Amino acid sequence: MQHRRLGSTDIQLSTIIMGTWQAGKAMWTGIDDNQTRRAMRAALDAGITTFDTAEVYGNGHSERIVAQALSDVRDQVVLATKVFSNHLKYDQVIAACERSLKNLATDHIDLYQIHWPPGSFGHPKVPLEETMRAMVDLKKQGKIRAIGVSNFNREQMTEAASYGPIESLQPPYSLFWRGMEKEAAPYCQAQGMTVLAYSPMAQGLLTGKFGPDHQFEKGDHRSGNRLFQPDHFQRVQAALEQLRPIAAKHEITLGQLALAWVIAQPDTCAIAGARNPEQAVQNAAAGDVRLSPEDLAAMDRIGRTVTDHLDDNPVLWG
Repeated sequence: MQHRRLGSTDIQLSTIIMGTWQAGKAMWTGIDDNQTRRAMRAALDAGITTFDTAEVYGNGHSERIVAQALSDVRDQVVLATKVFSNHLKYDQVIAACERSLKNLATDHIDLYQIHWPPGSFGHPKVPLEETMRAMVDLKKQGKIRAIGVSNFNREQMTEAASYGPIESLQPPYSLFWRGMEKEAAPYCQAQGMTVLAYSPMAQGLLTGKFGPDHQFEKGDHRSGNRLFQPDHFQRVQAALEQLRPIAAKHEITLGQLALAWVIAQPDTCAIAGARNPEQAVQNAAAGDVRLSPEDLAAMDRIGRTVTDHLDDNPVLWG
């Protein structure tokens, strides 16, 4: 497993990070807590040392599952979590952090992130200065080690960084979803920030397991993913057919190829979820894949047959 330094800190992240949105169960179907806990231990055994969660994932359920799976090996893992857009006033951030510390059964959070910019989802548009003041105070108190942001654009990152050190950005990023490359990625590179890419397999599309007639179960949020809509889905399927020979050459799955492409980008880690131990081990193996410049150039061309038809809306879901 390769590792990346988190921004300007001495924190080392595994290039494949285990995402735990599914562990919260809300907005997902068919999730089993026992399988999730086993998947987390399997991920750790396979070399994944970084785990990303959020208070909003099942209203703390994901964080508690992380604690149940990993609290006895806390010194071996890096824990990242997030405060949601309904808790961005100073006192709310402090209280949210305390809840997350309790849920995670730890005395410190390695990376604490602002999940969405102020005003998202109709929540109060709290001044970033107020939110960042709380984040900086938490860092001074030793309750968090580093500050990150998620779903921020360049302007929002610039403002947040004027109030305190920002070490990372967590955006949606995959071979089929590359809007962050226009402004956010160059900003992160210039500032020495690490990119933690979520949905690096385009919520499963890049695994190739969703055929043209796939129907999601009721309650699965992926049914609203814009890449799954008919106007894009045909181009997605054609692109997958072109990617299969590259995966076959490396003797890896399409999903592993997608993860390998993401971590081949500058200062970038890939956040990959897993429902069971087998998926976790498969994801971890992508951390050892090395793609050639020729592979990357071919994948870039293939990916653009999908992304060139997308608009500038940065949100994955309709």
